Amino acid sequence: MSNWLKAGLIGAAVVVVLNLLAFIPCVGCFTVIPALVTYGCVGALAAYWMPPVRMAGPAAGFGALAGLITGVVDAVAGIFVAVTSALFWGSVAGVSQLPPEALRELHRAGIDPAFLNMAGSAAGTLTCATICSGIFLLIAVGLGALGGLIFAAVKPE
Repeated sequence: MSNWLKAGLIGAAVVVVLNLLAFIPCVGCFTVIPALVTYGCVGALAAYWMPPVRMAGPAAGFGALAGLITGVVDAVAGIFVAVTSALFWGSVAGVSQLPPEALRELHRAGIDPAFLNMAGSAAGTLTCATICSGIFLLIAVGLGALGGLIFAAVKPE
């Protein structure tokens, strides 16, 4: 098994645990920063496992591959957690929970209150989670490459 694959799978295990912690209400907000740190660390880990003398280009490439594996697993787990949460707990910000005054103000502002129900539904959650996961996948590849690049520059031997 290649070193970047091992690093990516270790990172994948870490982000799965972080995503499972997101099932706890309000804890998911605090798992974003550790996930970003994980992306960079798997890149550095892939570069660490390269045989010396480490060159920056290949280290960044291996780090990007490790970040890609971690990011794909993070995306799949994140979408699963988001949709599962929406199905089990429903929309927290549903229209039925808003006071009538707020509904009148939303209607006056030109916002259809039915939009809030759609955004909080499983389909709306799936759409939002897919877009966010795609963005985080790109960030994972970039931070993985950056982690590998920095590690190879700091410790070439």
